[in-house]
Order: sequence, then C-alpha cells, then structure tokens
Amino acid sequence: MARDFDIIVAGAGPVGLALVGSLAGAGLRIALVDPQPAAALADPADDGREIALTDRSVGREDAIGAWAGIPADAVAPLRHMRVLNGPSHYAMHFGAGEGTDGRLGRFAPNHWLRRALHDAVAARADVSLLPGRSVTSIRVEGRAARAVLSDGKALSAGLVVAADTRRSLLRTQQRIPAALHDYRQSMLVCPVEHTLPHGETATAWFEYGRTLVTLPLNGGPLDGGRSSAVMTLDRADADALLALDDRAFGVEVSRRYRNRLGAMRSAGARHAVPVVTAYAQRFVAHRFALLGDAAVGMHPTTAHGFNFGLLGQHALASALRAALDRGADVADPAALRRYESAHRRETRLFFAGAEAVMRLYAVGDSLPARLLRDAALRLGNLPPLRHALAARMHDPDLGI
Repeated sequence: MARDFDIIVAGAGPVGLALVGSLAGAGLRIALVDPQPAAALADPADDGREIALTDRSVGREDAIGAWAGIPADAVAPLRHMRVLNGPSHYAMHFGAGEGTDGRLGRFAPNHWLRRALHDAVAARADVSLLPGRSVTSIRVEGRAARAVLSDGKALSAGLVVAADTRRSLLRTQQRIPAALHDYRQSMLVCPVEHTLPHGETATAWFEYGRTLVTLPLNGGPLDGGRSSAVMTLDRADADALLALDDRAFGVEVSRRYRNRLGAMRSAGARHAVPVVTAYAQRFVAHRFALLGDAAVGMHPTTAHGFNFGLLGQHALASALRAALDRGADVADPAALRRYESAHRRETRLFFAGAEAVMRLYAVGDSLPARLLRDAALRLGNLPPLRHALAARMHDPDLGI
C-alpha cells in the first residue's frame, strides 16, 4: 500500500507540535491532524494556564525554534517553592540554591507556548497541517496504517502517533488499557493580584478536600504581586466560584487562601477543567505510538505534565531518527520499543508517587490521613529527600 505520509500525528497540542518540530530535517512527510480550526491553532485563546518548565524543557523548546517566539515579559521565574498541609504554618520548602542560576524553573502561558510551537512548524514544507478534523479510526494494511478522518477522507502512513488527550479514542481503539482516575474535581485557574509580594515563590496548600496553589507571575501592584491562583475543588464548588462577580470572587479567594498573600482580586478570566489522570499500560502497538497525555496524563498540581510530554516526544523523535539512520522503517518495532522503555523509565515512578501523594493530600481528611500527611511533609523536609525532590522538580530527566 502506497503511503500518503510517513507519519500522521493526531493532535496538534503542544506535545504533538513539539514532536513535529523535533523531526525537522529528518526527510519525513508529516501530517498534523487536529479538530480545532486553523485560526484557533495559529492564535490559541488564553486558557488561563501557566506551564511550569524545567531548564531542560526550555532548551528543547529553543532547539525546536519555539522559545524565541514567547515574549520575555510573559515568562516568570520560579525560585522557591513551599508546601503546606491544612491550617498549619509548617511548610516543606525548596530553596533557590537547589536549582540552576538560583532558579527552580520558569512559568510560561500555555497559549504562548502553543502559538510559538505552531509558528515553528506550520511553515515547513514537510508538514501538512489538517485542521478542523480528527482521526477517527486506524487499520494497519501491509506496510502502512490507514487512518480515516472525521470528514471521511482516508490517509495512509508508516506510523500514526496519537497525542489526542488522556481519554484517547485511538488508544481505546488499539485496545491499549489505561489506568484512568477521575478525581471528580475541577481545576479552576485565574490570574489574581494581591497586596503582599510572592517573592517568586510557588505555594501549594493542601487543604482538606481541596488544593490551593499560587504560581508567581510578573507584574501586579507596586507593593504586592500577581499570581495564577490554581484551585482543585469539588465540581459544584468550582461552578459556584465561576458564577461569582469579580468583587465577590476576590473576597472569597482571599478567604480561602487565608490572606497569606493579602487581599486578592481577580485580574483576568476564570477557567475550569475536570481533573483526570491517565497512565497507559503500553505506549506502542504495530505502527502506532501514544504521546503526551494519551500516554501519561499527570495530575495538574504536580506541574510536570508538559515536561514529561517534552521528554516523551524527544525520546520518540530520537528513536525514530536512529531507526532511519540505520535504514530501518519509520515504524521499526525495535525503535518503538526503545521509546516505550525510555518514556516508562522517565515517568513510571514519578507518576505512581504523585498519584499516591495527590490522593492522600487531596482527599485524605480522616484523623490517620491527617497524621500521615503531616508526617510526610516533615519527612520531605529532611535535607537528603528535599534535595532529591528539588532536583527531580528542576529536571525530571534523571533516568530513574
């Protein structure tokens, strides 16, 4: 069967775009399929999300040619992080000295990341962007995979890569099981201004039944600051906050954050999304690979979902390039297994640990759970563990 493309990527989110960027110059014909219209892909709407980036992730964005497309004043440094449990003022903390150049990482707006990645790949002659449609089914026929699109058109390729969300339809069709956990909560995000400075510090308060996070941003009042308020709440609670006017929202959020950053006021639109995590049992099949949230969908409070997505696309691109260099097919089974092994090694233990922590801190409110939460926080403050956690946060590519 003749191939229309070498690779079809289902999903033009940031990880799918990054994969295409990483394969520049490999001599491959790539189709990038996404249900959003072309205008939305080229100029993504601000969804309120701030993405935490390690220095290694920034380097990979730069190598793709995307980092220069993000305005410098939109990128905020992260120099400290603290974690609090319930009403206690005792905190687990990570200092600036445990990162590179006194920095644990950086925050960049999701819509700017998507726009910069789109611009880096959209004009390339080897890339065909197919907006306004999705891949609805895949069937392998000989040396090619036949992908049927939502408009009825069929395309063939040597390899199909699914980066189509953590509830991946294509993953289900390929009969790849995934551990899905619906927290029955929503993540509500909103930029806020506050009367006390944030000190370039991200803070996570694990209250009972909800998680409250502030991510330091640039700008804000002269004597105060500006942050992204990220709240993981019961869905009814999130809906109630969405319905408040700006004044009432500021009062309520200040109360919930116990005025730790002083009085808060809304500084932009509010957005809410359901909290669901996912981990696929396998990352590859015959002429098929999972990527991004379709492979590993992290809890948003961990702030490592995009970093792991970038690690995954880098591992896949490297494996594919190595296969092509030795004259193998683009869907060489050994190359796909190499990608799967590398990405599982990078993510498995961190995902399992993060899930255990999120379930303990997000929903654990019995007396034993409260005692365990406090003990875990104090254990994490011991220097060897704190340094190891800070290093892992600073750069997840540690080969564990």
